[in-house]
Amino acid sequence: MAENKLEFEIDPEVAQGQYSNFVIIAHSPSEVILDFASMLPGMPKAKVGHRVILTPEHAKRLLRSLQENLSNYENKFGTIKVGQGGGFKPMGQA
Repeated sequence: MAENKLEFEIDPEVAQGQYSNFVIIAHSPSEVILDFASMLPGMPKAKVGHRVILTPEHAKRLLRSLQENLSNYENKFGTIKVGQGGGFKPMGQA
């Protein structure tokens, strides 16, 4: 079976990326919303830089892909240690 080849184009501004150390996760019956933010030490407010809205099916595919990629990362570079109070905050129903 022949595979379809996808080509991606990325604008230079997008290619630079944006740092995030905090994400707020919300959902409705038809969407999963990820708000990526940056928090600075001692600052009470986090600024959301990007919002990504996914279907629940695509969110599950993203989860599986992240699990696979992090497993590959750990096999190559060693176990990732996770400290207390991470920057992921599920917000329940949107």
